[in-house]
Amino acid sequence: MKSNALIRIGLLGILAAAAAPQAEAALGCKDIMNMVNVSVPENIVVQTIEDSGDKFTDEDVSCLRSNGAPGAVIAAVEGQMAASNVDTAPVDVAPPPPTDEWDDDDALGGGRTRTDDGGDLTDGDEVDEGRSPQVIEDAIELYRANKPLSASKVFYEVLADGTYPAEEPKIKYYLARCLYDLKMYHASQHYFLDVLKLGPSSPYFKYALPKLVAVAEYTGDDTDLLKIVPKIPPDEYPRQAKNHLYYLMGVRLYEQDKLADAQRYLSQISTKSDLYLRSKYFDGVIYNRQGRLKSAVKAFRDVIRDADAIDVFSERELKEVERLRDLSLVNVARIYYSIQRFDEATKYYDLVPHESSVWPQAVFEASWANFMQNDLNMALGQILTIRSPFYSDNYFAPEATVLRALTFFNLCEYSQVEKELLRFEDEIHPITNELKDFTEQYRSSEGKKLADQAYETYFEGSPGASVLPKSMFNTFLQNQSLAGLVRHLDLMDAELELIDSQKAAWKDSVGSGLSEVIERDRQTYKRRAGLLLLAEMADMANYLEDLLGQSEIIRFEVVSAQRADYNYRMSNTELLDQTSRLDIDFATAVDFIYWPFNGEFWKDELGYYHYTEQGSCQ
Repeated sequence: MKSNALIRIGLLGILAAAAAPQAEAALGCKDIMNMVNVSVPENIVVQTIEDSGDKFTDEDVSCLRSNGAPGAVIAAVEGQMAASNVDTAPVDVAPPPPTDEWDDDDALGGGRTRTDDGGDLTDGDEVDEGRSPQVIEDAIELYRANKPLSASKVFYEVLADGTYPAEEPKIKYYLARCLYDLKMYHASQHYFLDVLKLGPSSPYFKYALPKLVAVAEYTGDDTDLLKIVPKIPPDEYPRQAKNHLYYLMGVRLYEQDKLADAQRYLSQISTKSDLYLRSKYFDGVIYNRQGRLKSAVKAFRDVIRDADAIDVFSERELKEVERLRDLSLVNVARIYYSIQRFDEATKYYDLVPHESSVWPQAVFEASWANFMQNDLNMALGQILTIRSPFYSDNYFAPEATVLRALTFFNLCEYSQVEKELLRFEDEIHPITNELKDFTEQYRSSEGKKLADQAYETYFEGSPGASVLPKSMFNTFLQNQSLAGLVRHLDLMDAELELIDSQKAAWKDSVGSGLSEVIERDRQTYKRRAGLLLLAEMADMANYLEDLLGQSEIIRFEVVSAQRADYNYRMSNTELLDQTSRLDIDFATAVDFIYWPFNGEFWKDELGYYHYTEQGSCQ
């Protein structure tokens, strides 16, 4: 069995739409402020507003502003004001200026003098730096009038002309806000990053950073945030982004094996944050890594307990809470397995719900625990479950065949062991060879520069006569960083289509420049994804080679065991025909009904298969 490594929890995944409660009356300022005042997460309030379909008035906006509503909430209400504010396409503008790539070696700020008061304003409140040139003020008014398409063209034209270099941070910030409101999230990220490169001294830094966090939550890809966070002093974290940035730093430090520092950041996450339960889960991960098993078990049990009590406001949050609970059950089981308390491990594996995405993994690991308790028929039944068609295409578990062979070996069914292992080796050798040959092409420093081609081979093109199963790629995508990049790349493709669907006047000017930015960034992101994919493939190749080595050892042991068995039988000839005279008792517990398995799988039977192998041991 593989070491009891913990399933890695990455950063926030896809931001699913919240299911807004049905209301008999339209939403109003009072209803919205009630949600805000009871600490409903900002993104859920925004989604509720958008899902309501209600139209709002200037009076609603004024009420929200006077009551201190968050800027994102006000922007959502403004987005659903009178139909007369619907955007129209402006005139053509000049071509876009060249854009800078984010440089890992760039220092944030560049020695600029701080111009804001360091206060903790809500997102959407703008910094008063005095009036800008009239064209910029007019564009800001267009944006505030819920005309982001028109405003974006003006901002873009001014930026392209380079007429007001001192105003560029402000222009880029508002351009990014326009693109964000247009749901062009990658393009908005591009300009938010430009603002952030100026550092905390920029008056727009603490407004751009929460928006970048929101984009990362939507895409599920934190790679750009992870480049920025270490360069920002914690006391410069904007209020709206603090919890996410604490979590990111905790994850980063954990991966650098700085466990105490990681816990210090994670401990600062608010109990009201949707990341709080995840931070508690990570406590268990860190304690386990430190060998503090009692503390780890307590932390995981806290997650299991709190998962049933925590308030959730969307389907996405509910799925995440359930996932953390189920992963915590699995990790408690793994800890008990590691100290050879296999009965306790089995109890926790059995608590994972059948409908959970974690359940196949729990069933497989439980089969090892039952094997270690010599409950061989139960182990065989659990292996049968995960090898059923319900999971064979989605869950890659080559180790299950090795365990099945070991189980038959312990039952002295040597011919079955040989059959299982030869079939396993015939299947796994070509897979291992393809993984090794493919990754070898990219092992050099020059090869790594072409990692985008590795991504394209398996995720965009056709790998030809590949023998790699689909279920293996599902395993690779358990790496949340890789999964986030894959989703981000898919969203970039969708964004290009969205740009192409706009009116010609906008598409041929702003859209053309944004398309160039996205196409250029796609190559960068594909290279990142390719490097992660190659690392996963290399790890898988090593894992499969190890299993193949174990298979050869077991087959060698089979030969030795068969020789000893033959010698025993030849020395005890009176036992040769004894098995034919045995009356096999298939008696079962009175509270179970047993049906013979005929090769047909039924979903409600999964997890309940139990062999009745008597074995051939003498």
